[in-house]
Amino acid sequence: MIEQYVSDLRDVDETQLATVGGKGAHLGGLSRIDGIDVPAGFCVTTHAYRRIMAQAPSLDDRIDQLSRLNPDDRDAIGALSADIRRTIEETAIPDDLAAAITGALARLGEQAAYAVRSSATAEDLPTASFAGQQDTYLNVIGPAAILGHVSRCWASLFTERAVTYRQRNGIDHRTVHMAVVVQRMVFPDAAGIMFTADPITGDRRLATVEASFGLGEALVSGLVNPDVYRVRDGGIVTKAIGAKQLAVVAAPTGGTREEPTTPDRQAQPALTDAQAVALVQLGRTIEAHFGRPQDIEWCLADDGFQIVQSRPITTLFPVPETADKENHVYVSVGHQQMMTDPMKPLGLSFWQLTTPMPMAVAGGRLFVDVTQRVATPATRDSFLELLGRSDPLMEDALRTVLDRDGFIHTLPGEGEPGPLFGGTPDPIEPDPALVAELVAASEASVATAARDIRAKSGEALFDFILADLQELRRILFDRRSHQVFMTAMDATWWLNEHLAAWLGEKNAADTLTQSAPHNVTSEMGLALLGVADVIRPYPEVVAYLQHADGDDVLDGLAGLTGGPQARDAIEAWLDRYGMRCVGEIDITRPRWREHPSTVVPMILGNVRNFAPGAGEQRFEQGRHEAWDKEQQVLERLRALPDGAQKAAETKQMIDRVRTFIGYREYPKYAMVSRYFVYKQALLAEAERLVRSGVLREPEDSFFLTFQELHDVVRTNRADDRLIDQRREAFRSYESLKPPRVLTSDGEAITGNYRRDGLPAGALVGLPVSAGTVEGRARVILDMAHADLAPGDILVTAHTDPSWTPLFVAVAGLVTEVGGLMTHGAVIAREYGLPAVVGVVDATRQIRDGERIRVHGTDGYVEILS
Repeated sequence: MIEQYVSDLRDVDETQLATVGGKGAHLGGLSRIDGIDVPAGFCVTTHAYRRIMAQAPSLDDRIDQLSRLNPDDRDAIGALSADIRRTIEETAIPDDLAAAITGALARLGEQAAYAVRSSATAEDLPTASFAGQQDTYLNVIGPAAILGHVSRCWASLFTERAVTYRQRNGIDHRTVHMAVVVQRMVFPDAAGIMFTADPITGDRRLATVEASFGLGEALVSGLVNPDVYRVRDGGIVTKAIGAKQLAVVAAPTGGTREEPTTPDRQAQPALTDAQAVALVQLGRTIEAHFGRPQDIEWCLADDGFQIVQSRPITTLFPVPETADKENHVYVSVGHQQMMTDPMKPLGLSFWQLTTPMPMAVAGGRLFVDVTQRVATPATRDSFLELLGRSDPLMEDALRTVLDRDGFIHTLPGEGEPGPLFGGTPDPIEPDPALVAELVAASEASVATAARDIRAKSGEALFDFILADLQELRRILFDRRSHQVFMTAMDATWWLNEHLAAWLGEKNAADTLTQSAPHNVTSEMGLALLGVADVIRPYPEVVAYLQHADGDDVLDGLAGLTGGPQARDAIEAWLDRYGMRCVGEIDITRPRWREHPSTVVPMILGNVRNFAPGAGEQRFEQGRHEAWDKEQQVLERLRALPDGAQKAAETKQMIDRVRTFIGYREYPKYAMVSRYFVYKQALLAEAERLVRSGVLREPEDSFFLTFQELHDVVRTNRADDRLIDQRREAFRSYESLKPPRVLTSDGEAITGNYRRDGLPAGALVGLPVSAGTVEGRARVILDMAHADLAPGDILVTAHTDPSWTPLFVAVAGLVTEVGGLMTHGAVIAREYGLPAVVGVVDATRQIRDGERIRVHGTDGYVEILS
């Protein structure tokens, strides 16, 4: 059974993850690369770990207890995990297993010094590094010491940090096993870490080498400030020599010790420039082998480099694939759509089928390649100006790219593409009938699709959806529809610019747009206040909803006093708005109609925080404030030179805004309504595939593109492995933060506001809804956990239309993502909420419960306490 428990590193590769763990698999792969030196060694496989665990049956119950603990209960986790580690270390290694390990040791040299490294099966993975979660022991000498440290490595699978890491990442403790790598010890002159891509910016062409004297443990443990070399295209870009006051060296009797570095040596570089460049060349070879950027640990001994570890850099945002080697620059679709979460493959493919603009996919997000637009003088300025109005950070990031010599080459103006956002059509005069006509035509079209799709199944369903998507595109990109909301947007910008110049009024349009008619999104929030009005008089219903759970919540209302009225009110609201949800541009997201329980907390919040009739009162108050503002502005204008002309032009713009701005929210509502029609039909088809044994569960369909799902229906065959890979990739994407602007080198560029004159410590953003308000910050990342009180200020990452029902309950808004005309900004203005969007890392910089002041007119936030 020796072969079962021990494998030579030279016989190991990346396919043996389950047997030798992540570190062992990577070291085995490294040892097979020409030109890469890896210290000789062997792996004690996971079969050995399983045998040790089987010898201590009491561990089963304790691991079950551990799995049930809250990840935040550090005391309980610490105590129980320590008990498990102690039991594993005290479990005797069977004679045959010990013989297998010492036999492998004898072949390498029993009295040599070794590094003994933990190698878990959930470690050094493409999607989760688990770096530093298990233990490594250096300079271990003698068979008895080796065996003891192998036991300690097994036990390190249950360090408190490793247990907490797994629980926070949703990984079952029983699915992870531990191998152990035993390698000949290297006693280096210098050692350190190399990243083959910049771990901060993501630039794949920029490698970073960190180096110090002695063992790399000094650097990894943070004992020294290392030398840092940044290398691009075979040359040193920057070099900084650190004060290396300590070195970690091997102790004569085993283990390591710290040793002061002599003053004359501290300022000496640990590597020459040539050595740093040569090391990066080795890193590029390793990166090419594994197919992704690597975090590499290296040693320099006898003028040669040895690699002792390599793992993928899991924090980098992926780069869209291109068919050429030219430089490209991409902008994020999610930042425009106020939904920067990853989308599942079916959702991505539906969005690609909906939009006429080719979109690249990276990290579960969509990006538009704007290289040609910013490279072509005829389109560059107008494109950047339009983009900057919506998102100044995105504009600044693009200008940063353009300022780099040679990255984007200027193209001739002939044959340039059309404007990214459909251009700016000629404005039209206010006509409420046009809005009503467009809405009626869209709703009739959705109703027809819902009726006709009922008779479709199998391949005919997919043919129907493909054909109907053309109808959706026709409606979405109808020129008259585009004219309506662009006229409103242009008039809004005109009002802000001209009234600032003429009257010194900042963001005057914010008040003028309050309670504009025909806004389906703002009406949704006010309508939910109406639902609360129905429920409020019935304490029995309120009590039931406070404790009810599950998607059959409405069924339990029937026998309660007021229950039928409450159910009818909720059902009517869901009939109108139930196709919406958080992240609604992803067709796979659960809709409110599918999970009615998700709207119950919002209803209860309205019952608690508002008096009867609050919805109508809020709308009328906003309408009066807009009217009063209009009269005040026009009166002041008439007193100016050429005042009659200025007032007439302003009145025209106000009328355009108030007639048309509400329609700004309708096209997405119509699209989402149609998506829900498609989704219901596709889920019915997926359920048929489950009954036929083709899919394991309906949600498997979400991890296939539209065409792939069509093929599954056509062939009655599904690739479960592909679905599982996509599901695992999606989980990894959830932890990534997409950049506003991304280059083909992988560099994520954030951009800056470049504004002066702000108070010290102010968090700068984009002003989108005027006014100043102080209140308690409620940092909310999940609507389901929203617990708001009157006067609270909502702080979140992004708000799509589904967040609107919360807007009625707050006094102000701060988001990390957004622009002047994105949905959250439009609704904040309609409700009269001071709002600042695009505040970088707002949910990290502002703590829940802090008192803050939101300057919605000037675009910054102050933290008061």
